[in-house]
Amino acid sequence: LFKDEAERFEKSMGVDGLKVTITNSPEGTPAIIAKPKLVTDDPEIAVKGAQLIIFTMPAFAHAEYFMKIAPFLDPNSVVVGMPGQFGYQFQASALLGTRGESCSILSFETMPWACRIKEFGRHVEILGTKTNISTSFNQCRRDASAFDAIEAMQRLFGKNPIISQASNYLAVNLFAQVHPMIMYGCWKNWDGRPLDKKPLFYQGVDAWSANLVDDVNKEIVATAREIQRRYPQLDMSGVIHVFDWYKRAYPNDVDDWSSLEKVLQTNKAYDGLLHPCKEIEDGKFVPDWSYRYISEDLPFGCVVIKGISELAGVPTPKLDETIAWCQNKIDKEY
Repeated sequence: LFKDEAERFEKSMGVDGLKVTITNSPEGTPAIIAKPKLVTDDPEIAVKGAQLIIFTMPAFAHAEYFMKIAPFLDPNSVVVGMPGQFGYQFQASALLGTRGESCSILSFETMPWACRIKEFGRHVEILGTKTNISTSFNQCRRDASAFDAIEAMQRLFGKNPIISQASNYLAVNLFAQVHPMIMYGCWKNWDGRPLDKKPLFYQGVDAWSANLVDDVNKEIVATAREIQRRYPQLDMSGVIHVFDWYKRAYPNDVDDWSSLEKVLQTNKAYDGLLHPCKEIEDGKFVPDWSYRYISEDLPFGCVVIKGISELAGVPTPKLDETIAWCQNKIDKEY
């Protein structure tokens, strides 16, 4: 639906298909070649007859896609956010209309892989595969005898990551945060002069940034604990600190577990990932504030967490500081 993306994707892919290169694969599978059966910008053609619909687009596009596919949804289908980003379930319920009432909603906490586009429509590189990944599951009014939605996604993923079901959808909305804090830490003292090269994103993390990531995630865990204290029927044990999440998601990819700073720096799945930057004249670089690390992770991540924490009565000074800095970069006020 985005501009001419379907046409560009199909043209770029050509007859050769899409190549997926897998680094650090324990199975020794260096590459996979695949070709979609259909590439279209027509929601009716894409959705009619589909039983499993997976959203992999940025969160800012979810609302448009929900509204465009709503008239064509088949009864008892499944709509999946991969990742769903925070508030995905609420938005889906509000926008999928009467046809969507019989659809189940899955919202994954994160992507199954750390990956990057090497060439649009032709080549994607998977840098690392998570070992475990969690999803919320809203049955809604879908027929209980219909196929198992989580089992279907596991068949698509293969052996890894192993999918676990979150105890409730609120827990998925309090997922560990990293990107905005690292952006803040790297660029807070930037003097505006263009750089000769893009800084390393994870491998370039310093102690200040790692401490901010740590503090914000402690505030998230504190929010979950307060919610469970007030409402014991809600199991919030699935909300864990980002350090513990790395142990679950990347147990074999991190070389140094001595501190959060070292975990971020030595995760093989993050090797070579750079800060989002725009190239200007003379081959110099400046930060790209429009990239999803702020433009998506702020309104569809940090701000949602802030709202939940506020309702729970939990102070979040470090999250507030991060939001204040990031929103200034994209000329927003939340």
